[in-house]
Amino acid sequence: MTDRYLSVARSGVHELEIKRSRFLCALAPVTSEEAAREFIAARRRADPGARHHCHAFVLGPDGRTQRSSDDGEPAGTAGTPMLEVLRRRELTDTVAVVTRYFGGVLLGAGGLIRAYGQSVSDAVEVVGVLEHRRLSLVEVSVSYDRAGRLENDLRASPYLVHATRFDERARFEIGLAPGEAETFASWLADLTNGEASTTELGEHWVTG
Repeated sequence: MTDRYLSVARSGVHELEIKRSRFLCALAPVTSEEAAREFIAARRRADPGARHHCHAFVLGPDGRTQRSSDDGEPAGTAGTPMLEVLRRRELTDTVAVVTRYFGGVLLGAGGLIRAYGQSVSDAVEVVGVLEHRRLSLVEVSVSYDRAGRLENDLRASPYLVHATRFDERARFEIGLAPGEAETFASWLADLTNGEASTTELGEHWVTG
């Protein structure tokens, strides 16, 4: 079971022109095949005059679900190189749609493969990438007189401060990687003279 995966950071569209053909690559983070296909359909509606709307998507933390389509381009010249870029960048929970407006100049099979691959690659650089990690969340609670110092120390530490909450006590959700729990417990006890209490919240996917 994977403890880490990458996805695109946000939705976005990037345009590339090659020999008067326009390639518009739209990327989006998605978490289901239904969402991916809804995004593909939306791109078709957005550019109804385009000749091709080729796509590729990868889903699941382990990248198990992978689909692609050449949408009328010669077999293997569009969807496959698009999917290969997502694989090479280790991206999942991501859909890519490349809309092509033909410019009147034939690119040949090799030219199409390079163009569709470059279109996705360039778009990924534009929208950016997010890391998702499977972490064990622990809630740390302390009295308010210790809260300010503890929060500063937590944020300066290597541990991830996932969330904060203030009610009758100050509470901090901390994300711990595998193997960090014992070290963190000892560090926290020394820091607060044993006055902080902890509650295990289970494993969660955390972004950032």
